[in-house]
Amino acid sequence: MDVQEQIKEYITSQPEPKRSEIQELHNHILQVLPGCKLWFDNGKNSENKTVSNPNIGYGFYTIKYADGKTRDFFQVGLSANTTGISVYILGIKDKTYLAQTYGKEIGKASVTGYCIKFKTQKDIKIDILEAAIRYGVEVTSEN
Repeated sequence: MDVQEQIKEYITSQPEPKRSEIQELHNHILQVLPGCKLWFDNGKNSENKTVSNPNIGYGFYTIKYADGKTRDFFQVGLSANTTGISVYILGIKDKTYLAQTYGKEIGKASVTGYCIKFKTQKDIKIDILEAAIRYGVEVTSEN
């Protein structure tokens, strides 16, 4: 199964109204990041144990570890969780930036160093989410 099929299967597996919201957010992210590399992470480790929620990934950057090793990963992740939806903006070195810059403006959401979590899309301002995504992709593309 290719990545597009995995993403479609993941979205359709969600109960409504979350399914429609994930699909709408997926479309928004594709508009913000046209032509980006798509990923699907099923949330399982090499032993097939669930270690995280499945994620749709967008973009591409290389993580550089202190020991010199590297790993390719997505810049933005979209995931359903038990209480709503999470958007992950990965690779930003300043772990206070998202919360300080977008936290007050985005609406009813929890904003951490790399995650924007909300119950429903109606709770947030989509233009602020898009701005946060653009920022995250810009800074990780520079690294």
